[in-house]
Amino acid sequence: MATEYGQGYGLDSGSGFPGSTERRYRLPAALRAPVEGRTWRELGYVLLSLPISVLLFTYAVTMVSLGAGLLVTFLGIPVLAGALAGCRGIGALERTRARALLDLDVADPEPLRMKRHGAMAWMGAVLKSGTSWRALLYSVLHLPWAVFSFVVTVNVWALGWGLLTYPLWFWVFPVYAGQDGIQLYGDETHRVYLDNPFEITVTALVGLLFTIATPWIVRALTMVDRLLVHGLLGPSRLASRVVELESDRGVVVDTAAADLRRIERDLHDGAQARLVALAMDLGLAKEKLQEDPEAAQRMVDEAHGEVKTALQELRDLARGIHPAVLTDRGLDAALSSVASRCTVPVRVEVDLAERPAPAIEGIAYFTVSELLQNISKHSRATWAAVEVWRTENRLMLQVVDNGVGGAEVSQGSGLAGLADRLDAVDGILVVDSPAGGPTRVTAELPWRGEHVR
Repeated sequence: MATEYGQGYGLDSGSGFPGSTERRYRLPAALRAPVEGRTWRELGYVLLSLPISVLLFTYAVTMVSLGAGLLVTFLGIPVLAGALAGCRGIGALERTRARALLDLDVADPEPLRMKRHGAMAWMGAVLKSGTSWRALLYSVLHLPWAVFSFVVTVNVWALGWGLLTYPLWFWVFPVYAGQDGIQLYGDETHRVYLDNPFEITVTALVGLLFTIATPWIVRALTMVDRLLVHGLLGPSRLASRVVELESDRGVVVDTAAADLRRIERDLHDGAQARLVALAMDLGLAKEKLQEDPEAAQRMVDEAHGEVKTALQELRDLARGIHPAVLTDRGLDAALSSVASRCTVPVRVEVDLAERPAPAIEGIAYFTVSELLQNISKHSRATWAAVEVWRTENRLMLQVVDNGVGGAEVSQGSGLAGLADRLDAVDGILVVDSPAGGPTRVTAELPWRGEHVR
């Protein structure tokens, strides 16, 4: 239902069709995992975590203890600030290590916010920053987890590969240890060794099972590392929300500016130009009123038609800003009015027990209005349907048509503008438009109750 109807519906890269870039493997994932690059990178991450976490823990505990102990003097504040600044640097290194070995891309946390310049302002900003204290917490908590994951990984990995390759090196026991193989059981009178071909084969099969399971065990262990890095070394939820709101505010400002420019352009090129011409025509008619009354009468009649046209343009412009029917009678009547102007039959169903807030109601109206305009212009549909309902704290809109499909939310399209406008108020736009149709566009808006109008 955007200007891209009939375009942008090529095969997905992972579809498996000719021309697809999807990678195909002959071995299943369980058998590939022990030799995949991802497994070795995660293994390297776990092995490096133990010595690194020892250094981090030692630095954090030593420096923070020193700073806390010196708080009775002025030296404690700069030492503690320096310790926290070091933890922030450690956090940056750990994010880089996670990005390189775990493919975990964590955004940098919010920078220090200083109202003034100088050493005191910097120390105050470091001490008040939640990022600094989260990095300190990471340095302390990471050590016990690194010890646990290191021990589990090394033992499971060594056991699996050791048993799997046992047929290649079991001769070491009789040659160098004076026994027949790996001893499973032994007492003063009886010993059991893995020394015959059957037992050696079973041992290798058990090793194969451990070897296959090891990558998944390591992957599960590194999931905890991912959570630690993401939760303690990334931006806080509050900071992320602030960035999102700043972006949404920019979208709202840009949208409002574009709407103002559109209204100004429509007034200048439409009603204003027509009224200027009307004033000139009435002036000429006034001059001819005494000399040629019939010509003046014709000019007045033409001016009367121009007045009607100008009034219609002003009504259309006012409807584009905020239609009176929406304010007076709500979404049901307003959407029915929009549907009546669509080039295809439209079924409208609005199931709302109460009205939402005016701002949400206006966004819902203009969203459906633009979607119906796209249907009229691009879809080549023979019918369409609009449904509006409320689900808990969300206002749901759905517009369906049986057109040619192929609509997508791409940069520069009408759907992209709608998605940005909805996102500015925590809304969502979902487009399901396969080639050949049908097209189903679903929009979600936050429900906010009606206020005093």
